[in-house]
Amino acid sequence: MARVSTYLNFLRNTEEVFNFYKSVFGGEFSGGGVARFKDIPEMEGQPTFAEEDKNLIMHIELPILGGHILMGTDAPESMGFNVIFGNNVHINIEPDTKAETLKLFNDLSAGGKITMELQDMFWGAYFGSCTDKYGVQWMFNCTEK
Repeated sequence: MARVSTYLNFLRNTEEVFNFYKSVFGGEFSGGGVARFKDIPEMEGQPTFAEEDKNLIMHIELPILGGHILMGTDAPESMGFNVIFGNNVHINIEPDTKAETLKLFNDLSAGGKITMELQDMFWGAYFGSCTDKYGVQWMFNCTEK
């Protein structure tokens, strides 16, 4: 079945981040649960993982709203990754009600930064944005009548 997802890379705290998102959105991790680097079978010619990296998250996914899947991985420098957090990605969510929008906005902005307070906008939506405590940018667009 076709679907849309957002994939997030973190240095070494993907498990903490996704447990936070699970506390906000509820539900359970999908796609077979949490896969760790230690779960990858050893293959000839492939380098072995550093001991401190084996328990890191290789893949995790969490359904959030409207069938959207949030996915993530740890991307440690020891494996050649160079994670740079920038302002080029937002996750846009469109809850059904203003009450749900307000709850999600408050939960996700806690410990982070509100970049635009929730407000009624000229295009007819209740809109706001924030950056959560992990550096992920969120937009909220509720068109409840």
